[in-house]
Amino acid sequence: MTTTTKVLLGIVGAAAAGVVIGMLVAPDKGSELRKKIKSNCNDWASSLSDLFAAGKEKAEDLAQEAGNKYNRVKENLG
Repeated sequence: MTTTTKVLLGIVGAAAAGVVIGMLVAPDKGSELRKKIKSNCNDWASSLSDLFAAGKEKAEDLAQEAGNKYNRVKENLG
């Protein structure tokens, strides 16, 4: 895991914790609070899923690019 990934996950985690804490101190009914927490957790989970999917796609692109460069170098040497 790269430093950038660690920083992004830390920021996302801290933001999620802040949202949950803010909701817990808000003067809402328990049932409304649970609905809000569930909704926000689903939103964050979706955002993280999108982030991981984008990271996976980028890693696959970089791996393919590295393979292509390797093949070009191999052809030039052979």
